[in-house]
This record gives sequence, C-alpha cells and structure tokens, in this order.
Amino acid sequence: MSNKVTVVGSLNVDTTLRIKRMPLPGETLAAADKTSAAGGKGANQAVAAARSGAQTAFVGQVGKDNGGEMMIKGLQDNGIDTTGIRENDQVGTGSAAILLDSDGQNSILVYGGANQQLSVDDVTAAQQQIAAADFVIAQFETPQAATLKAFQIAKANGVKTILNPAPAHEIDPALLKLTDLIIPNETESASLTGIIITDETSMLMSAAKFAQMGVRNLIITVGAKGAFYCTQDGYNFVPAFKVNAVDTTAAGDTFIGALSSQLKPDMSNIEKALVYAQRASSLAVQKMGALPSIPTHEAIIAASRQ
Repeated sequence: MSNKVTVVGSLNVDTTLRIKRMPLPGETLAAADKTSAAGGKGANQAVAAARSGAQTAFVGQVGKDNGGEMMIKGLQDNGIDTTGIRENDQVGTGSAAILLDSDGQNSILVYGGANQQLSVDDVTAAQQQIAAADFVIAQFETPQAATLKAFQIAKANGVKTILNPAPAHEIDPALLKLTDLIIPNETESASLTGIIITDETSMLMSAAKFAQMGVRNLIITVGAKGAFYCTQDGYNFVPAFKVNAVDTTAAGDTFIGALSSQLKPDMSNIEKALVYAQRASSLAVQKMGALPSIPTHEAIIAASRQ
C-alpha cells in the first residue's frame, strides 16, 4: 500500500535566470537564459511524493490568474488532488525569481502572494484530506496559523506530521509540540536551536534541543554531504550520493516529498527511506528547474541499481 500524503503549503510560479555568477551590489549582468516553471516548496514536495507513488493531496491558495491555473494544472498532471486549493480573486499567485549561477548554486527572491493568505478556514475546509493522510507536510511559505490548524486536525486523527522549517524564522512553540518529524537544513537548524552544526556531537545536541521543544524525531540535511537522523530508536549520518549538480533548486523539497512516500508512520524504516530520498534529491540536482527536475519512483529505483 502506498502512503497517503497531504501537503499544506506554497504554490509559486518560478522564473529562473541563468547567469555566470551572482551580481555585486549595483552591478548589472546579462542573463544567458530565462525559463518559467511551476514551483514553490509545497508544490515541489507534493510532486516529489506523488512521483514516488504516494496518494497526494494539496491544501493551499493561488490567485485567480494564469499563474494559478498553471499551478493547479501542474499538480493535477501529477495525479494530485487539488480540491483543497482555493482561488483568491484579490491577490496574485505566489512567484519566485531564481538566480542560478554556472556552479549550480542559486539565490531566490520570493513573492508570497496568495500563499500568505492561506487561512485557518481554508485548512478547516480541507480537513477530510488531512484526516485521511498518513503524513501531513508543511513549510513556512504559508502562515503558521494555518499550519497549526492543519497539525491539530492531523493529531486528532492519528496522522503523523512533518515540518520543514524553511525559510527559517521563529516557530510557535505549540506547533513544535504537534510535530512528529522536523526536517531543517543545517542553517535552519542552527537558527532554531542556537547550535551550529559542525559534527556528530553538535547534531546530537541539536536533536536533544528539538526534543526539549517537543519534537522527538529529527532529520538535518547537510547539502552535498548527506543527512543526519535521530529518532527514539537511534541515530546515524548517511552520506549523500556524489553527483555533478547543475541546479540545486528543489533539492531539499524533493528529499522531503520522496521520504514521505516511503517512510512508515512509526518511523521504523527511517534510514532506508532517507537513502531513497537522497537518491531522489541527487537526481533532481542534475536537471534544470524545480518541478521538471523531480524524478519518478522508477527513475530512483533504476539509479539505485547502477
């Protein structure tokens, strides 16, 4: 049986500008290429889950505009249930401008738009999709009040919650107490715990700090190095697969979505699911774009056999 995953989150139209290097303050550079594609942390995570075989539903908000139509169609094309997405005729669909240099590193500017209007009422209206899931995933490109409501519905129905605290900012302590698994990168982890990630000791200290805040299961992603996990059953650092990255956009989102498709709700197979997620992420960074780069289950399995 495949996992059922509901994502509460952001929907952005991504515009990517390819440049040789990042501009200096006051400097004008020519872009070699410009592309537009569906993206946003929420959409990326949902598509990654769906392409890895999870039955996926989405709760979010778009503008009543071309961008909104594009986002909904993009999700539907991946078999995602979009009945939990509301169209807002007052605010435009979220968007992101991505500067991508020749080394595959990016800088991203995000306009929240309709994402920032996602309300407690929107989430309540989608409680059926939340209650039916094995996992509910949320990030911080939509208001925390909406996420808190989603996690409250999840916990009332025995659904496991995954929080990706990105972009990092202060978290409502009540939200952390409702979080079963938190997945920050090393920068986000440091900003939330005050502990800089340097080695295994600092990672274990971070896990202890998150446990104090109420989150007992942790994965810290450390870019091209790999990922650390800590649950009540144990901990380990799992190295990443070595690849030549051309575009790191959506790498972390692919990891989270793919993980949610494979992880058992009791977290008993976390290392196996994490290796699968890292394989998915390693394939995503070898292609351009956010949604277009996210691999299917078949591609991930094929890469695992090589």
